[in-house]
Amino acid sequence: MNDEIVELAERRPKTFGRRKVKPRACVADGKRHLRAFLAEVLEDLGFVTTECASAEELQSVLTSELPDLILLGIAADGIEPGKFLETLVREAFDGRVLTVGARESIIVRAVQQVGEEYGLKMLPPLTTPFAAETLRDRVAMLLPEEPAPSPAVHVGEALHAGWLELWYQPKIDARTLIRNSAEALVRMRHPTWGVVPPAYFIPEEHDPNMRDLSEFVIERAMQDWHYLLEQQSPVDLAINLPASYLKEPQAVRDLCRRMPTHPAFGGLTIEIDSEEAIRDLDLMVEVARELRLHNIGLSIDNLGANWPSLMDKDKIPFIKLKADRHFVTGSGTDRLKRTVCRHIVELSHGYGVRAVAEGVESRADLVTANELGFDLVQGFLFGKPMPLKKFARSTLTRTVMG
Repeated sequence: MNDEIVELAERRPKTFGRRKVKPRACVADGKRHLRAFLAEVLEDLGFVTTECASAEELQSVLTSELPDLILLGIAADGIEPGKFLETLVREAFDGRVLTVGARESIIVRAVQQVGEEYGLKMLPPLTTPFAAETLRDRVAMLLPEEPAPSPAVHVGEALHAGWLELWYQPKIDARTLIRNSAEALVRMRHPTWGVVPPAYFIPEEHDPNMRDLSEFVIERAMQDWHYLLEQQSPVDLAINLPASYLKEPQAVRDLCRRMPTHPAFGGLTIEIDSEEAIRDLDLMVEVARELRLHNIGLSIDNLGANWPSLMDKDKIPFIKLKADRHFVTGSGTDRLKRTVCRHIVELSHGYGVRAVAEGVESRADLVTANELGFDLVQGFLFGKPMPLKKFARSTLTRTVMG
């Protein structure tokens, strides 16, 4: 280790901890795939993350991001840990340092000892392989004890700044438990708040920014479809759009023109909220017929106690009816929920379309969905929504109920 660290440590000023909305972490590792993996685990715990591969990059991060945690990956053929420690001392880093490396690594032990000698706040090393809960235990003191307040974020600002992205949740064949397709869900990666769920920024149906948000979702989903095709195999995608967008003839024409011409493209599903669809049912029926000519299917989302509004039609051009998660989760022990779900399945199959159960979070929910006859299931039991690259790396082609 560099002896200069000693001098730097002695003149390092005393500083006080900073209070942030969400804790920030920097993952320092020479291998990109390891940085990405560790960053994803930290984000799942609630951190806002950055990555760096060199001491020079770390110095810039310390100045601009003010991280609370440095996660330092250590391998025999990786980065030079002495330079990183020197940088942390020079910049008077007052946060925590967590080393990650092999269980019996001499380098890990040496870095731990030197870091402690020079006054850095070294957490107990994290040895590989490790469980997510072990990492959570290591960094528990940095996690907020109370939920962060709701962020005031304007979707127009998010679109302009490039903070939006699509996350993907698998849809599973209820009988074979094989992944059938995936739903795209919009998320915001805010520089201060971290990952922000849509409830905090999705505008009202008639907000002028809703058109731009819809255009973003369509364009990004098509880009992501091509990415997934290159990374693994074609994945049929579903996106959510407001009914108001589909009321505009030009918007529908533009949507149809955006569809890939690649022979592997199996079609796009557009999910429309049931209340919006029922409000303008005749128009949505006409739109659905037009879209089917361009390999686009319309699905009714969040269907619940309003299911009777779709009765008494000769036929419907929708391709799926999707039961609201409120009626799926816990339906095995709730008679009312089970009754609503059964009617939705019967209605779907009566029209010759697929029935989808959203909100399957337990084995009991899955058993009930199978008993009721749902064709597709979706929910935390099979996977939470995840960023595109994480979804692409997933090897989940068959869900094993072990």
